[in-house]
Amino acid sequence: MKILVDADACPVVRKIESIARKHHIPVLLFCDTNHILHSSYSEVKTIGAGADAVDFALINHCGAGDIVITQDYGLAAMALGKQAYAMHYSGLQYTNDNISRLLEERHMVRMARRSSQRPRIRGIKNLMRRDDGGFAAVLNRLIEEASASGADL
Repeated sequence: MKILVDADACPVVRKIESIARKHHIPVLLFCDTNHILHSSYSEVKTIGAGADAVDFALINHCGAGDIVITQDYGLAAMALGKQAYAMHYSGLQYTNDNISRLLEERHMVRMARRSSQRPRIRGIKNLMRRDDGGFAAVLNRLIEEASASGADL
């Protein structure tokens, strides 16, 4: 098991590293060339700038039982398709039960923006509000689940 982080502008990298260090789990931080990351614990993978280049590099390193941390619903859906766990920086766990709804809401918002209408979707901001305590609890639970399911530590 490893933790893969879509680290461009990720506000919880230090929290992830702290939890991973405690469980002796490797962390890979993926960022594009527009961001400079340094870490004494994680392996930093700097990927050439380009549309979705970081996402594709991350998913190519992802395997079953890994934990992917991202705010990108598309990347989360790909991770779930590889039997990995996925979660948002806010602590929301992406699951097969909620990813379709999240992708559909994202699509509706984009379509509304294109047509110059104001989106009428409510509740997403509250769902995505950052809560470091909630984030840590979800990450620790996912590590326990992955460990119990036989993912390599």
